[in-house]
Order: sequence, then C-alpha cells, then structure tokens
Amino acid sequence: MKTLEVDLGNRSYPIYIGKDLIDQASLFKACEKATSIYIVSNTTVAPLYAERLTKTLSTFGKPVRTIVLPDGESYKDWKNLQLIFDDLLKFGADRHTMLVALGGGVIGDMTGFAAASFMRGIRFIQVPTTLLAQVDSSVGGKTGINHPLGKNMIGAFHQPVAVIADLNTLKTLPPRELSAGLAEVVKHGAIADAQFLDWIESNATPLLACDTGAMGHAVLRSCEIKSAVVSADEREGGIRATLNFGHTFGHAIEAGMGYGEWLHGEAVGCGMVMGADLSRRLNYISDADFQRLTKIIQSMNLPTTPPKFGVGRYMELMQVDKKTEGGQIRYVVLEKIGKAQIKSVADAQVIETLSATGAA
Repeated sequence: MKTLEVDLGNRSYPIYIGKDLIDQASLFKACEKATSIYIVSNTTVAPLYAERLTKTLSTFGKPVRTIVLPDGESYKDWKNLQLIFDDLLKFGADRHTMLVALGGGVIGDMTGFAAASFMRGIRFIQVPTTLLAQVDSSVGGKTGINHPLGKNMIGAFHQPVAVIADLNTLKTLPPRELSAGLAEVVKHGAIADAQFLDWIESNATPLLACDTGAMGHAVLRSCEIKSAVVSADEREGGIRATLNFGHTFGHAIEAGMGYGEWLHGEAVGCGMVMGADLSRRLNYISDADFQRLTKIIQSMNLPTTPPKFGVGRYMELMQVDKKTEGGQIRYVVLEKIGKAQIKSVADAQVIETLSATGAA
C-alpha cells in the first residue's frame, strides 16, 4: 500500500492506494467518533462491494446503512441528491454522522455535496471504485451536481477525511469505463509531467489490460500530481484550473449530447485533442506534439473527433464554464508537453479549432 497526503493544514487527509483496502478497518479510523455511518453507492457498485464495506465499517460498533442511487451521469441532479437527504433525515443522522462514497465520480461528487450541505457540513470518506475517480475526482474536495445548462455548476468545495483507492475494484470495470479513466491519467502527464506521459505512451497495453502494477503506478503518480496542485491552490484561484485541460470542450460535449451519452473521460479525451489543437494554433506546441498527443489518446480507445454541434452551439455551451470571467471564456492550453496555462483566446482561433477538429 502507498500513502500520500493532501496538505491542507488542519484539513489535510491521506490517500491510500493498494489492493483489498475495502477490508482494512484501520484505514477507516475516522469513523471511530461517528454516531452513525451511511454508505452511498449505486445500483451497479453496491451489489459488488457494499456488503464487504458494511462488514468492515461494522467493526466500529456504529449503525451502518446503505443508500443506493441510480447509476449514471444523467442521475447527477437535484432529484437524486434529495434521496440522500431523505434517508439521512428519516433515520436520524446528525452532525457526527459519517458518509462514505462507494462508487465512481458521480457518487463521489454527490456524496461530497450532500456532506457539505447536510446540517451545513458533516464528514465523509471517498472510496472510489472507478479509475477516473481514483486518479481525479475523489481527490481535491470538488463536489456537486449537474444542471441542464452546465456540468458541475452547482456544488461546493468540501474535502474528504480520507481517500481509499482499492485497486482491485478496477478489475470489475467495463473496458469503456477503464478507457474513460485513462483520459484523466493522460491529462496529468500532458499538463504536469512529460516523463509520465512518456511512460503512459509506452504502457498503453498493460494499462488497457488493467495490469495491477501499471494501474498502481498510474493511480499513484496521478494522485501525486493532483494532490500537489490542490495543496497549492485548493479553491481553483490559479494553478488548479490547469487540471481542467480538455474540460471546457469536454463539458460542452457532455451537455450538448445529454449527460451520460458520452462518458466524462471520453469527452475529456476528445476535449484534450481540441485543446491541443488550440495550443498548436497559438504557437505553443508543435504539430508533432499535437499528433503525438492525439495518438496517445487514440491508443486508450478514446474518441478524438467531437460531435458536430456547429460553432454557435459549442460557443454557447462553453460560455457556461467555471473558468469564464466577465463573459470571457478562459481556456487551458499546453505551453509545452508537461506544462499548461490558462489563457483568454480570441473567438476566431477557437472557431478555427472547432472547424479543424470536426466540431463545426
């Protein structure tokens, strides 16, 4: 097992990465002072792991309940968030209740938002079971739900007390979900570590085969990169926004298609191709860099051609983005492979990218 720390002063917390961690009660020691424990999961993950996790958490001698939500991005909304609050209120949860998010990014985001909101803030633990959640969404305290007009536009910053990434849960992922998670792995190399991107490029086959050794390194290095960024900029006032490389275009794809048609990682993978094209047009990266990054994304079985919404629709969708300031969309671009920056870009150059990548 590997252990990292997200350094946020008195709100610092550990990230545990290893095999069979769901069964290790010592990793859940934050539950010792809880009055009750609620596992929040979904209809896909709960049948696989909820019983095991309940057995582990029951060793603390506290009541343990499981709340099961529908599975999918399309359910990341007010209606289904309310199901968590309904259960907490019905069964007498209080300020010392612990929530435990057992699932992928949707469950983690919704459980975290519920924890941030219930009684104005209770504690929660992340137990991510998808690659995307292990390498990205479970770390950093971003929580929230989607709105029909924009992804993740309603939420709060609320840090977990621990992240417990059990690598064995990745063995049950469908290939499409695994590829979606690899998009965020590629992103971390592209924006922050050129040598890591080299390693990803050389290890596409074991990564797609969910080789435990390769996955362990991918999760560890991704979490190292993200935890360092979050520690330096918790509330996305500066450098943390670079973690959104590919997301402005990607979120537009998700919203435009209808949440759940494209997986988040698929949209981000395609969005990175679009972001790299924009970076090339700004004369930051070379054509060879653009072609290389596109091939790496393709090698992870991710789409690289966006849906054709047309220029006007893309610009409208991208306007609803958390990086937009004063009506000006700000994009994450690659200054070079392994380094990103935030930049306001003329609409004409963005339109060129939309046309060149097939979005128009």
